Amino acid sequence: MSWNRTLKLDQVPVGQTRTVEAGGEPLLLCRVASEEIYAIEDTCSHDDGPLGQGTLDGARIQCPRHGAIFDVRSGQVMRMPAAAGIETFPVRVTDDGWVEVSVEDA
Repeated sequence: MSWNRTLKLDQVPVGQTRTVEAGGEPLLLCRVASEEIYAIEDTCSHDDGPLGQGTLDGARIQCPRHGAIFDVRSGQVMRMPAAAGIETFPVRVTDDGWVEVSVEDA
C-alpha cells in the first residue's frame, strides 16, 4: 500500500464530498465532521452509479440513482437495493493539512 496525496482538508467542507483520484482509482472523500474524513469507492455496488452525485447525511451516503445507502465509515449497506457493500480506504491528514489516501499497489 502507498499513501497518495489528494487535496487539502479545507477543500472539503463538513457535510460535503469531493471526487479525487488516488493510485489511479476514482475515489470519493466524505467529510463527516471537522476532523473526520473518509474515502470510499465512487461507485454504487448496485448499478455502478456515481456516489459522488449522491447526498451525504452524517456518515451515510445515498446513491442518486436508486436510493441505496452506505455507511462511509465501513462501506456497509444501510438500505437496499444494494446487496453488497462498497470498498473503503485508509485516510490520514498530514500536519500541513493534506488528505492522503492509502490504496493497494497494482
